Amino acid sequence: MESPAAFSACSASHAFKNTMTTNERVAAFVALGERLAAISDEDFANLAIRVSIENRWFTAPNLRRAINGIAYMLHPAQLTELLAGHPIKPVDSPKKIGVVMAGNIPFAGFHDSLCVLLSGHVLMARLSASDKALPTYVLDLLCEIEPRMKELILISDRLNDAEAYIATGSDNTARYFEYYFRNKPHIIRHNRNSAAILTGKETELELTELADDIFAYFGLGCRNVTKLFVPAGYDFFPLLDSLAKYPSLNEHTKYMNNYEYHRALFMLNLAPYTDTGTLLVREAESLSSPPSVMHYGTYADAESLKAELEGLRPKLQCVVATGTSVWPEALPFGTAQLPNVWDFADGVDTLKFLASLS
Repeated sequence: MESPAAFSACSASHAFKNTMTTNERVAAFVALGERLAAISDEDFANLAIRVSIENRWFTAPNLRRAINGIAYMLHPAQLTELLAGHPIKPVDSPKKIGVVMAGNIPFAGFHDSLCVLLSGHVLMARLSASDKALPTYVLDLLCEIEPRMKELILISDRLNDAEAYIATGSDNTARYFEYYFRNKPHIIRHNRNSAAILTGKETELELTELADDIFAYFGLGCRNVTKLFVPAGYDFFPLLDSLAKYPSLNEHTKYMNNYEYHRALFMLNLAPYTDTGTLLVREAESLSSPPSVMHYGTYADAESLKAELEGLRPKLQCVVATGTSVWPEALPFGTAQLPNVWDFADGVDTLKFLASLS
């Protein structure tokens, strides 16, 4: 079955009337979460085909992960907690918020869309060329659930008329965003990566959960772990054994092309690395690593590690670890790609920014 409504319906009206209360908007999103959580096998299969044709990195398991993540954020308990810390005041004159969405993982711009629409403003979304199918499906479903949302959603490749901007991209594109949006209120997001702290005392289950933090979405998300911090003399064998068990990586052509390319590059440059058969692990200073490559660095003690992480804070999206003794904000292994709805990207409070525009 196609998406529940023609996507043009979501941008049919440009009147931008704010006719819904906050409770009504919340109810629409709760219903959206319930519908996504209960998506039929047939609808999912059809959606998965469209998504994978558009972007070969977006496999069915990764689409399922993305849909489950959206449904999780829309659970009533999540939204209640969010709004407890962010009381939303009525907006008499909604502002048009231009949202430039990334295309690294399926519907990477969902959280920004949620914040804009919950706040009562108008979502002017520029979808990534490599990620249109899932946003189309989700926003159409939202418009079917609550037709008044049609007045607050506009999809466009041009955002000149926006009164404020939220843009996510690489460090390179962020410089252009900063220039073009310099005269309007904006949030500009740059490259970020995530890290893991290991002590050598992790259980087999924890290491298996860490594999999810590394390999979910093939490591393309800013919340994917791209660097490990390990103690000097760390025994890598239990970790490498867990990572080698991650399913289906060697069946994905684009991922394995990355793996083979970087392995050949390391061999030509005589660069030392460890090979699991699907992941190349090497010591490197950089926090960022390409798909199929994992960087690591060693630390002498907790205090020196904490100091190093503090220096990296502007580039860190999140950190996973057992406990929070070294990094108070550390997340449990396996949860990096399951953010709560109040986990704002780059630590910038999107709802606070939107409230300041009213």
